Amino acid sequence: MKMRTIKLMLLLAIMAAAGNTVAQARTYTSETLNYNIVYQWGLVWKHAGDATLSIRRSGDGYKAVLTGKTRSWADKIYPVRDTLKCTMSGKMAPLRYEKLTHEKSYYARDVLDFTYNYSHTTAHATRYRPSGTTTVTLSAKCQAYDMLSVFYMLRNLDFDELAKDKRYTTVIFSGKEKEYLTIRYRGVENVKLRNGVKRRAHRVTFKFTQQAGKKSSDDLDAWLSTDDDRIPLLLVGKLPVGQVKCYYTNP
Repeated sequence: MKMRTIKLMLLLAIMAAAGNTVAQARTYTSETLNYNIVYQWGLVWKHAGDATLSIRRSGDGYKAVLTGKTRSWADKIYPVRDTLKCTMSGKMAPLRYEKLTHEKSYYARDVLDFTYNYSHTTAHATRYRPSGTTTVTLSAKCQAYDMLSVFYMLRNLDFDELAKDKRYTTVIFSGKEKEYLTIRYRGVENVKLRNGVKRRAHRVTFKFTQQAGKKSSDDLDAWLSTDDDRIPLLLVGKLPVGQVKCYYTNP
């Protein structure tokens, strides 16, 4: 079975919230988060991959990297080695985004350079493929994000200011596409991690749509810790058969 990494294996990077919510001041020096990616087919649960998300201070801004890879048994079926990179300003606004895809024999690279003009966001995307190189320009009349920077924006939100069950929307640039991402805050719940530990967490549901309003992928659910770190503890997404879960594994 093909593992569509960006939407299935690297789901923990796809998190967003609206620009009209309240942001908390937060700074990072360095941080590394580790995850197990577990797939379910019927009654079978299998640890199929691992992901690592890291951020470090770079000048006045930040550099973040997300890597995902399949485990040895899954490599025999469909090997995946994917990487997302992002350079951000001190306020977590994306400046440059890069997606490196290596899935079985397929290679691809997308590079997005962001520019800003008041409330407008523009990204000039260069897409490298075995068949050649193409370019496209994406724009939005708001602060737009990529699949990685949006993760840190979410963690900077003041969840106490989010109304339960209210929906918020923002824009995501990914490759040649502009998507609309709507989140719904579901409140605080207990979540059980893979090691059996239970944690209190904010639950958020995500919905992806295209510009015409057509749904572009199944809804996702994420649980973020209620402490000041707002660490994603668990993320669950559907597969054509079964589902995938991303578990936080740091001590």
